[in-house]
Amino acid sequence: MAIWQWMIEAYARAGVADACESLQDVHGQNPPLLLWAVWAEAADPDLLQRAAAVTHRWDDLAIRPLRQLRRNLKAPVPPIDDDARESLRGEVKALELNAERLLIETLHDLSKGQGGAHALDALEAASTAWGKPAPPDALAALAAALS
Repeated sequence: MAIWQWMIEAYARAGVADACESLQDVHGQNPPLLLWAVWAEAADPDLLQRAAAVTHRWDDLAIRPLRQLRRNLKAPVPPIDDDARESLRGEVKALELNAERLLIETLHDLSKGQGGAHALDALEAASTAWGKPAPPDALAALAAALS
């Protein structure tokens, strides 16, 4: 299965979206990096460091600004027409997803295969490579939702 399709299906599983949102908003993690690490069964510290570096650059340049714009457009902005604002918000959301897809495909190309790590081990390693590691219980919640 292609990585993007796997991620769409994984994200749709019960509890995954909530766990990813918490890891992102509460613990400063990057869900695409975490999900890629699970898919790739990533364990190699060098690979994870390279992946985290690419992710940091792309997150700063594209993903976070688009996410912030999408979130800013959530509330009405009188006198801007609500339907037009929501339409624009939908377009921004599509751009944000495309930016995440580009990142995931880049990470996939970087990994060149799977590494054999179990989901929780891959999440812990990716979280550590990202920077300040997320709490183990938050990572365990995502691992459980993905299984």
